[in-house]
Amino acid sequence: MEVIRIDSCKNGKKNIIFDTGESCMLYPKEVSQAGIREHAVITEDAWQLICQDILLPRAKKRVLYLLERMERTEYQLRDKLKSDGHPADVIDAAVAYVKEYHYIDDLRYACAYIRAHEHAKSRYQMQQALMQKGVKRDVIDAALAETYEADTDALIRRLLEKKHYDPGCMDRKETGKIYQSLMRKGFRAEEIRRVMRTFDTDADPFDGGDIS
Repeated sequence: MEVIRIDSCKNGKKNIIFDTGESCMLYPKEVSQAGIREHAVITEDAWQLICQDILLPRAKKRVLYLLERMERTEYQLRDKLKSDGHPADVIDAAVAYVKEYHYIDDLRYACAYIRAHEHAKSRYQMQQALMQKGVKRDVIDAALAETYEADTDALIRRLLEKKHYDPGCMDRKETGKIYQSLMRKGFRAEEIRRVMRTFDTDADPFDGGDIS
């Protein structure tokens, strides 16, 4: 593999870019010791030594530091290592290392997230948030089945109370805005309607047509 460019970075490191599309960040002293310069050819053995002796220990230390501060998903760790300039093989090895010792576990992460948010967010909101964090859908479903215990009706009631929902004082337009806001949070129509009706058993907020 040939070095096609060496860029200086703000953190004092050098970003080494190869013709294979690989890149890595090294300190100037490491670049010098490895004999790396623009247009130099790096053998596969030399590249493996760089990865094993310099980059992998650094990546392992980085992921352990990140996990000490807060639990993260595999996707989040990979994204951090990639932004640090680690090559793909080193990222794979560092992630495999922490997974071997169960330092990361997406199911555990998802269960903890659900326990922390189930009384404030709908199932849909939690699903979307976990997917954005890189948790796979089947892992999210397993976590919800294992952990989710929130009373959906009670959660909707709390949100309606927070919005000062009062069917006796609100017109259909105001009721419809609250209804739509709960729909956007991922609650099902029948759930919202059922709870809304409990606020005033003598008056049906949906009487005369569908507010949606």
